[in-house]
Amino acid sequence: MKRYVIEREVPNFGANDNAGFCNAAKASNAALAKLAPRVQWEHSYVIGNGTFCVYLADDEQAIREHARLSGFPANRITEVVRMIDPTTAA
Repeated sequence: MKRYVIEREVPNFGANDNAGFCNAAKASNAALAKLAPRVQWEHSYVIGNGTFCVYLADDEQAIREHARLSGFPANRITEVVRMIDPTTAA
């Protein structure tokens, strides 16, 4: 599987309360269940007007299908070509 970062533009998404985030995760999980094992959600970073989500997927089309099923846009999909961190300097 490849790793992708998905930018989702959702106005005021960061203003959600715990119940709102719970409902968003439930919608995403329902879509993931239909697409398993082609797509896996690792985690998301919430910003004021959307999210940056990290997913594992077979291909970009699987990410687009998740967006369609979940109702969350996939405004920009970028494949991760490599991960680095502070230990990369060693």
